[in-house]
Amino acid sequence: MSDHFRAFSFVDRILSDKQGKAIVGQYRVPDSVREFPVALVAESIGQCAAMSSMAAVNFKYRPVAGIASVVEFCGDAFPGDILKLEATLTRADEEAVAYSGVASVDDKPVAKLLNCLGPMVLMEDFDNPAAVRQRYRLLVESGAPPDAFGGVESVNFESVEKGDGEREGQFTVPHEAAFFGDHFPRRPVFPGTLLMDLKLKFVADLIANLDGGPWAVVGMQDVKLRSFMPPGEVLELFGKVDKIDGEQASILVQSRKGKRRNSSARVMLAKKSL
Repeated sequence: MSDHFRAFSFVDRILSDKQGKAIVGQYRVPDSVREFPVALVAESIGQCAAMSSMAAVNFKYRPVAGIASVVEFCGDAFPGDILKLEATLTRADEEAVAYSGVASVDDKPVAKLLNCLGPMVLMEDFDNPAAVRQRYRLLVESGAPPDAFGGVESVNFESVEKGDGEREGQFTVPHEAAFFGDHFPRRPVFPGTLLMDLKLKFVADLIANLDGGPWAVVGMQDVKLRSFMPPGEVLELFGKVDKIDGEQASILVQSRKGKRRNSSARVMLAKKSL
C-alpha cells in the first residue's frame, strides 16, 4: 500500500474553505498511535492552510515550510482525539502563503501558529498535481478514511554537553522512512515539524538543569527553516540558554550543515507552578 496521503497527512476532512482566505478542517488522531506530539499538531494546522492555498492557485504550486513567528503549545492531543483545525490566510498566491491558525480539541486550544510564511514551489516537482487535487476533493466531499497514520519512525541524535548552558550534537536524516512517501513523493525531504520535535528533545536536558526551575515548554518563536533536508543528510545541532528573566526563559537551538545554518528557533519556557 502506498504511503502517499497516509504516512504524513494530518487532515482527513475539510468542513469549509474560502479558498486562499480561511479554512476549517479536522483530523482524528488514530487510536493505534502511542502518542501524537504537539509538533504534529502544528503540522496539521499547516497542512490545513496548505490545502486552501493550493486550491487558490489551482494546484499548480504548493507551500513548503519557511517561517513561524510564534508557535504556542497550549495542551495535548491524545489517541482518539478529534482536532478541529482553523486557519486564516492573509496571502495565497504563486509566491507564498501567509497564515495563522489554531488546533483545538473540544473547543480547547492544543496549539496555535501565528504569522507563518511559506514559500510556494512548483507542485509537479514535489507531488502529482492531479492526485493532490483529487485528495482535496475527497476531503471536501466525504472525508478520508481515518486511522491511516501509523506513527513516525524515531530519529536519534548524538548529544554532548559543553557546559555553561550549551549543548551540541548531530543527527542523520534517515535514508529511508515511510513519511518520505508522503513528504514528498517526487522529492523526499525531512519535515520541518519533525525537526521541531527533535530540537525539543535535544534541549530537554538543558531545560531540566536550567537555574530557577522547574520549567515548562510553552512554545517556540522565530522558527525558521532555510533549506531542504534530503534523506541521508547529516546536520549539526547547537543549543544554548538564551535568557532567564524571572518567570520566563528561552533557549536558542539551531541546525547547521557545515558553516551554513539551515534552521533556528527559540524554545520558550515558563516557570512551573508548584
